[in-house]
Amino acid sequence: MPNPIDDTIIFSLGPFPVSRIMIVTWCVMGAIILFAAILRAMLRTDNPGKAQQMMETILGWLGEEIRNIIGRRPEPFIPLVASLFIFILVANLTSLVSPLVPGLKPPTADVTTAAALASVVFLAVPFYGIAITGTGSYLKTYVKPVFIMLPFNIISDVSRTLALAVRLFGNMLSGEILFGVLLALVPLLLPLPLMFLSLITGTIQAYIFAVLTIVYIGGAVKVAKKHEAKEAVQ
Repeated sequence: MPNPIDDTIIFSLGPFPVSRIMIVTWCVMGAIILFAAILRAMLRTDNPGKAQQMMETILGWLGEEIRNIIGRRPEPFIPLVASLFIFILVANLTSLVSPLVPGLKPPTADVTTAAALASVVFLAVPFYGIAITGTGSYLKTYVKPVFIMLPFNIISDVSRTLALAVRLFGNMLSGEILFGVLLALVPLLLPLPLMFLSLITGTIQAYIFAVLTIVYIGGAVKVAKKHEAKEAVQ
């Protein structure tokens, strides 16, 4: 049974070691970029292909989620949310083949990858908050309702980022460990049911990460909505 927490260094680029998980991550990103390039060349307004229909369905669904949660036009948020969802989904789906390839595990089952994805969300929240509400309005949210709340609001931002990373990493790693153990015990009977379970789990984790990203960004831009409502009343 492959060790699900092994992260062997394959080679080095100067002073920077390149691990197996980094190579898998690059392969996932390369596959997504290649697919996007091919899909872009095949875009049609009439009689779109199945791949275009699938992507339009995903983007439309994410747009509706953004509209329902944030209450704004989804276009400014779609690039980030869709990129995170698609990358995490594809990365998670590598768990379907990881039991068959020794040493392979989904990038999202590595804590550094999960932390990097959560850090993107951590930086995106103030980016959208400042871009939409203005620097002053956004920073004021950290001292509301009273100034003493400043450290607690900062801790809240950091802790939810940590929770976002741990949630993704923990669920994917535990799934890999369970998959490996059961496959070692009953190799002939469980592969297909476990692959289906991995498919469902990977999709759910990508969905949860995307929705939480929308919720966190929505919390950062709600000040602008309140300001616009006051102006409308006046």
